[in-house]
Amino acid sequence: MKVLKTYPEKCISCHVCETTCSSLYFKEDKAELSCIQIHDETNPPVMNVCNQCQACVAACPTCAITVNKQGVVMISRSLCIGCLMCVAVCPTDSMRTAFGKHNPFKCIACGACVKTCPADALAIVEE
Repeated sequence: MKVLKTYPEKCISCHVCETTCSSLYFKEDKAELSCIQIHDETNPPVMNVCNQCQACVAACPTCAITVNKQGVVMISRSLCIGCLMCVAVCPTDSMRTAFGKHNPFKCIACGACVKTCPADALAIVEE
């Protein structure tokens, strides 16, 4: 299974990963639209990202959430009705929603943030 691994002890709280993610998927530089969230109130910061646990898959009433061949949980925007059951059951608060967005969103382990992190605090790994 492909996952985005975090190394909080290396994170310098620059938030470049959030910018990269939100800009790639929503064409907006807004932290609340990032699939990875950095909470730097603590040291080391908390790096919240989907661990692909699949808890959301069973909760989806329309089967809009599936698991691809790499083990990554994916959301079909066309099947999603925006009920947010997936957000409610996510044990790590990694399934996200934002004002003005109908569909929930989450990390799909694409690796874009890994390429831009100046501190090597992120990596795509097989588990």
